[in-house]
Amino acid sequence: MENFNELAAFAIVAREKSFTRAAAKLRISPSALSQTVRNLEERLGLRLLARTTRSVAPTEAGERLLRTIAPRFEEIEAELAALSELRDKPAGTVRITAGEHAAISVLQPALKRFLPLYPDINVEIIVDYALTDIVAEGYDAGVRMGEQVAKDMIAVPIGPHLRMAVVASPGYFEQHPHPRRPEDLAAHNCINSRLPTYGGLFAWGLEKEGREVKVRGDGQLVFNSLNMRLTSALDGLGIAYLPEDQTLPHIAEGRLVRVLEDWCPAFPGYHLYYPSRRQQSPALALLVDVLRYRGEK
Repeated sequence: MENFNELAAFAIVAREKSFTRAAAKLRISPSALSQTVRNLEERLGLRLLARTTRSVAPTEAGERLLRTIAPRFEEIEAELAALSELRDKPAGTVRITAGEHAAISVLQPALKRFLPLYPDINVEIIVDYALTDIVAEGYDAGVRMGEQVAKDMIAVPIGPHLRMAVVASPGYFEQHPHPRRPEDLAAHNCINSRLPTYGGLFAWGLEKEGREVKVRGDGQLVFNSLNMRLTSALDGLGIAYLPEDQTLPHIAEGRLVRVLEDWCPAFPGYHLYYPSRRQQSPALALLVDVLRYRGEK
C-alpha cells in the first residue's frame, strides 16, 4: 500500500515551494522532510522537485502528480473538518439492542430527556431477548444484566439494582391459597415466559437466607412479552413473576397482590455495553453519559 504520508509531504512542499515553510507546517525538521520526499522520488524512480539553494519547484512529473493528489488531500481535509464539527453538533443514528423491560424502564425515560436536546441524533432500539452479537449484527451498543455482558466489552451501569415480584390478582387468590414457600407454586397456574437466551421456560429465581430455588411452574400461558404477562395477571389468569417496578402501581391500587416477597432479593441491574476496540461516535458518547447510573438522587 502506498505511503500516503510521503505523498502528503510532497504536496505541501510543492505548494509552499519551500522545505522550511512546509516543515514548519508539519512540525518536523526540514532535513527529515527532505528525506521523506527523497524516499518517494526513489520509490517512484522520478525527480518530483527541482531544488536550488534559493527555491524549490515541481518538475513536470511533480506538477502532474500534484494535480492528481492535491484535490484528493483537500477533500480529505475538508471531510475531517466536517467530522470535527460533529463534536459540537453530534448527528447520526445509534442502534441499540435491549430486552423489553430495559427498553421500557430505562431507555424510554432517558430518550425523553435526550432527544429534544440533540435533534440531529436518531436512536433505533430493537427489543430482543437473545444475547445478540452486537458487532456482527451492526449495533452500536446493547443493554443486558451485568452478569450477561461479555468480558471483552465495556459495560456501563445504567440503572439501580432490580427486584422481581410474584403477583396475582385478588380474584385469583379468592380461588387459590397464597403460596408460603416456593414449593407451593407447583399447585398454581403459573404465567411463564420463554426466552431464547435460556432455551426453555424461564426459571423463577427465588432466594432466601442463602437458599436458592429455581421454579419452573406449570401453567396455561407462556409469553415472550412482559406486557402480556402483566395483563394476564391483572385479568386473574394466573400467578406471574415480573419486574417489581412494573407491579408496584397495581399493588398500591389493589389490582395485584404480592406473595413470597421475602424470597425476592435485589440483584445487579442493567448495563449498556459496547466493544472496547471500537471508537465511540459522538452521538453514542453523549447517550452513554445520559444513561450512566450515578446512584439515587
